[in-house]
Amino acid sequence: MSAKNIPLGLAFGMAAGAFWGLVFVVPDVANHFGPLQLSAGRYLAYGVFALALLAPHWRRIAPALGRAEWIALAWLSLLGNILYYVLLASAVQLGGVAMTSLVIGFLPVTVTIIGSRSKGAVPLPKLMPSLVLSMAGIACIAWESLGRAGSASFLTQVSGFACAVGALISWTGFAVGNSRWLARLDGFSGHDWSLLIGVMTGAQALLLIPPALLLEGVSQGRHEWLTFAGLCTGIALFSSIIGNGLWNRMSRLLPLTMVGQMILFETLFALLYGFLWEQRWPTMFEGLAIMLVAASVLSCLAAHRPREGSEHLLADH
Repeated sequence: MSAKNIPLGLAFGMAAGAFWGLVFVVPDVANHFGPLQLSAGRYLAYGVFALALLAPHWRRIAPALGRAEWIALAWLSLLGNILYYVLLASAVQLGGVAMTSLVIGFLPVTVTIIGSRSKGAVPLPKLMPSLVLSMAGIACIAWESLGRAGSASFLTQVSGFACAVGALISWTGFAVGNSRWLARLDGFSGHDWSLLIGVMTGAQALLLIPPALLLEGVSQGRHEWLTFAGLCTGIALFSSIIGNGLWNRMSRLLPLTMVGQMILFETLFALLYGFLWEQRWPTMFEGLAIMLVAASVLSCLAAHRPREGSEHLLADH
């Protein structure tokens, strides 16, 4: 992997984080709807958009899709979209945002550690400064959240923690598996792959409709449903179609150890949008966390900067 790809990959990662961060304000705006309904609505819209964009290119793409590719699309869609969101929403409801943020915040760490075991990857000791900075940033965010958290029963907390760990495992599996599949695609682009995941996720979202309507009801008014449709369409287009396309482009430019660090941009932009939505400035711990996260990414970039004549050490995953 050429070193000149790193700045471009970084730009794609930042842009993907900016679009993904939009998802965090939607539950506040559409607070009359539950997580199953929001998930079903978002991913159904995602599937429709993806199908429309993919249809003109189907004759070119279809020959490259074998049994292995369809199986990969099914489990990546489940891990990275459906299962992850349901587990995350359950963790928030059972254990609160503070505990969930603490667990899910380790995504960059888990992905980076797994990536460091890949052939040609930057050795883990060189990544330790970046990992320490990212964990310190996560600790600041968690400390701030814990100060606002309410009490809950021990069993409820344990159940919420289990769901959060499940979500962590789910998205780690997606990030690693998707990056490695993108590295060996033949016959179509990363954008095509993202659209294929969208179509598969839309098909899986159909299965969410019965439990979403049964468990979360249909008592909302016409205005709420119109708002719901608009928000689901918006995040499907900007977060799922555009955001995922940018992420896949980034994944083909950066090694897997850096892919893990790029997830931190989602947190940064989610914080920014949250501050704008709540019309306030960050607290001391939130400001410190933002600086630590930025330092973590810069440290990771420094670890991947090749020495003169040793560009080949940065293997493409």
